[in-house]
Amino acid sequence: MAVLDQLVSGISIPDRSGIVERLEEALADYYGVRHAVLTCTGTAALHSMYAACRLGAGDEVIVPAYTFFATVTPLFQLGALPVLADCNADGNLDVEDVARRITSRTAAIVVTHMWGMPADVRALRSLADRHHLLLLEDGSHAHGAQVGGQKVGTFGRAAAFSLNGPKPLSAGEGGYVLTDDDDVYYRVLLHGQYNNRCRNELPRDHPLYRYSVTGMGLKFRIHPLAAAVAFDQLGHLDEYLDGRERIAAMMRERLTDVPGIAVPKVATGTKPSWYGFILQYRRESLSNLPIERFYEAVKVEGCHVVDRPVSTCPLNTLPLFQDPARYIRHTQTVYRIIRATSRTLKPFITTRSSCQSGIGMRMCTWSNSTFERSARSLTTTVSCYDPTDG
Repeated sequence: MAVLDQLVSGISIPDRSGIVERLEEALADYYGVRHAVLTCTGTAALHSMYAACRLGAGDEVIVPAYTFFATVTPLFQLGALPVLADCNADGNLDVEDVARRITSRTAAIVVTHMWGMPADVRALRSLADRHHLLLLEDGSHAHGAQVGGQKVGTFGRAAAFSLNGPKPLSAGEGGYVLTDDDDVYYRVLLHGQYNNRCRNELPRDHPLYRYSVTGMGLKFRIHPLAAAVAFDQLGHLDEYLDGRERIAAMMRERLTDVPGIAVPKVATGTKPSWYGFILQYRRESLSNLPIERFYEAVKVEGCHVVDRPVSTCPLNTLPLFQDPARYIRHTQTVYRIIRATSRTLKPFITTRSSCQSGIGMRMCTWSNSTFERSARSLTTTVSCYDPTDG
């Protein structure tokens, strides 16, 4: 119904009005921030956030070694230098390793909250503050997740989120940037929301107002139909998250004593969004049964659709991060940074499956030999969502 109503209202919105204004206001209110800007994808949101925070040539940006590649690839477009930091067994940044990688050229730390499990964002915020660095969040898995009662996406200078497909909050395709910083907000608009929005919203005395008509020459606006889907979903987000929490609690209870796997641990005061349900394989509990045999057994028990995720993985295993200079002309210096970093990371193998059992579930498994502390673990990610929720 929301999409049909929007078809009647209009399918192109070049300014901040209509469904775009309503959704941005609702997002700002939900997160308790001053500004929200919608984009066409989560990747676009990350790109605009980095550009608005003035990251560029010569800036080192500490990023997770394990993440979906779009957390990092927009930095290539800006000429910034990604520095891969190790992650804990839960897939989130290792604060101690981040600290080891700070140099005089470091400009920012980017934190993800993998599969909806919040990272130790308060420790990262403290680390960033001590070194006078930007803390930026990629909350694309963690809509509505909380740490100490504070929502993920509100701990740093800005945050970017995806509204893609099966995310906890979905528009089909889309994204958004959150910030309390007026200058970041204006620069996000200039980066991908040119002409009407910039001319209407930038102060005329802003030093970049004269670029309002063209912005940076990019068009990252969300489609109004996607905004209508997300607006309808946002009104039910907390209800959806409560449902995911109930499913996750049931799974943790029932799987706790199953030999060979370890259920996810939730830190006190942390509320995950449960985009994924992470299980670790403990081969020593099953007479060192190889991961491949265990995975085949899991399929026999009901995992009927299997694929191998190739985008959410240790970034140093991807050709773009091994040799970006072959493809992106301005990344010769980036290549040297990544080569220096990737020598500390080991390759790994990934697999993914989908399970059907009353509720819709997506399960990912990976042999997590990337991170030294979990070299023998298999990690399984089951995202809990009800397909009837749309």
